[in-house]
Amino acid sequence: MLLSRYERMIARRYLLPGRSEAFIAVVAGFSLVAVMLGVAALIVVMSIMNGFRAELFDKISGLNGHAVVQGYNGQLRDWRRIADEAKAIPGVTAATPLIEQPLFTIYNGRTEFSLVRGMRVRDIEENATLKGKEILGSFKSLKPGSEQVAIGSRLAEALGASIGSEISIVNPLGVATPFGTNIRIVKYRVAAIFEVGVYDYDKSYIIMPIEDAQTLLLMGDTVGMVRIDTSKPDQIEQIVGPLASKVSDVAQITDWRKMNSELFEALSVDRIVSFTILSIILVVASFNIISSLIMLVRAKTRDIAVLRTMGATRGGLMRIFVTVGTTIGALGVGAGGVLAFFFITFREQVVWVIGAVTGQKVWDPQMRFLTELPAKTDPFQTFAICAMALIFTFLATLYPAWKAASTDPVQVLRYE
Repeated sequence: MLLSRYERMIARRYLLPGRSEAFIAVVAGFSLVAVMLGVAALIVVMSIMNGFRAELFDKISGLNGHAVVQGYNGQLRDWRRIADEAKAIPGVTAATPLIEQPLFTIYNGRTEFSLVRGMRVRDIEENATLKGKEILGSFKSLKPGSEQVAIGSRLAEALGASIGSEISIVNPLGVATPFGTNIRIVKYRVAAIFEVGVYDYDKSYIIMPIEDAQTLLLMGDTVGMVRIDTSKPDQIEQIVGPLASKVSDVAQITDWRKMNSELFEALSVDRIVSFTILSIILVVASFNIISSLIMLVRAKTRDIAVLRTMGATRGGLMRIFVTVGTTIGALGVGAGGVLAFFFITFREQVVWVIGAVTGQKVWDPQMRFLTELPAKTDPFQTFAICAMALIFTFLATLYPAWKAASTDPVQVLRYE
């Protein structure tokens, strides 16, 4: 929208009202702040929701893969063939044998539920989710037959265990005897304590070499499942489809959508609801802009009439007031972007300050799954939010601008 020189001058004067119009300036300032808060809230919330979903997906898929081939009776005997067939499928990047069994762990009289996971040593060292996550010790200490394990930080805290502690893992399905089943209790030394950032995993996981897990669970040369990783997680059903018919007699395939369907569906609904509710802030800001422009038009009615008698066109007057309103909106959008950047960059400090002021634990890992507040800003989404705010602002200027352009100079100046 191109403005002539005099239109730019008048728009600039109306953006900075005089002392007699201070109330109009205050209302315009509130409009700018409302736009700023609306844009900032939308960008921050959507970035946090995106980061939460992405972080949660990375952690879950990093340990559980994009799909698992799990034996009907909890055991896969021909797992090597299944792994080879899976790796031969286009789109599959890895097929890894796993053992996972819920058991109990005892240390110094404390008993905690745990999830024992057996993995090949090279898979433990190369796993992206586990790599570099040791806070004490090292995964390199885990060797087949060494009777050493790595445990999650929250589990170590609950047990009171540390590096070098000897924990006892209880397998209730032990050796059958004429007098019943003997519970199997095996002692392991803690060689590493890790923290992957997902509360449930850090609270329950015990990782050991797959050979030791087979010995503990009396599984022989079998495994519990084969984890499958793909290059395109969103197309997991199409990728693993050919494998399903080959293993249907001994196992079933479960992908990440089915394993965590309720969680990710809840996140999707939460994103939509949050976006809709926070968008109302922008609508309210638009009404504020309408109010401030209507007040400005009423205050400048005589000036508008004089401009009309001097040859100003209706279109020119509309452009002036549309420019005033959209400038307020644009300044609010820019300030909102800066505020959102500040909150996203220093989100952990902001959460800490809010917690210190309110005395409440704002981000509880036990409730939120993740130990830290994540954020992932989507440039396209941010652009869409800013564009939406500018569109709302532009639409809000049309009625006041039309009222200004419709001013009849004869009626206004008749008694002047």
